[in-house]
Amino acid sequence: MAVMDMKLEVVVVPVSDVDKAKGFYQALGWRLDADFAKSEDFRVVQLTPPGSQCSIIFGTGITSAAPGSADGLQLTVTDIEAARDELISRGAEVSEAFHDAGGVFHHAGTEGRVSGPAPNRHSYGSFVSFSDPDGNGWLLQEITTRLPGR
Repeated sequence: MAVMDMKLEVVVVPVSDVDKAKGFYQALGWRLDADFAKSEDFRVVQLTPPGSQCSIIFGTGITSAAPGSADGLQLTVTDIEAARDELISRGAEVSEAFHDAGGVFHHAGTEGRVSGPAPNRHSYGSFVSFSDPDGNGWLLQEITTRLPGR
């Protein structure tokens, strides 16, 4: 039996101040796709990171999740240092590059973080982190060579 394609299109990000979040993500260079307000109780804002096929949505009446409760939202880049520099130049507070002590993936929070990119900058091993104004946590992961089948 064939498996139907399922593509991740949208991730809901819980925010407290829609206009502040919109300004933050637009300052990062993310494309504004939509901003619709049907009433004071319902507003949808959609933005897409450069090069991504998946967007984020936030607004009013969108989710019951607490603002700032999204953690581990992940973007991939081909050059972790260049991506970090760009985010900083656009006003984001970004961590230094780090890799995980175990070398597989990052631990929750800051546990297991080792300062600096992964040894030999091996693909999938280097990260930086930043948060939006509500504290929703983002990670950038450097991928230069994809694993087979990816």
